[in-house]
Amino acid sequence: MTLALNCWEYMKCGREPNGVKTEKMGVCPAATDTQRNGLNHGKRAGRSCWEVTDTCCVGQTQGLLVKRQISCVNCGFYRKVKREEGAQFKQLKERLEICISV
Repeated sequence: MTLALNCWEYMKCGREPNGVKTEKMGVCPAATDTQRNGLNHGKRAGRSCWEVTDTCCVGQTQGLLVKRQISCVNCGFYRKVKREEGAQFKQLKERLEICISV
């Protein structure tokens, strides 16, 4: 599996492990989330950051998932991942439902 561009690379936020802003802002939860590793061909939650609480977008922590759904689906990175993945685009919830039904 080839890994594709992750959110921290696309956004250039500097919050990936050893990133330039980690000392001040900490490592982004999307960059440490192992539950979503490989989802949409990303590293950790790098291509499903919209599913992770407390990620940053436009320099601000986005907080709870429910409160930011609209901003995430309108995000250029979200649209890029969805376009690149096409019919293979997955959300964690969908992947869990597949595992449970097996």
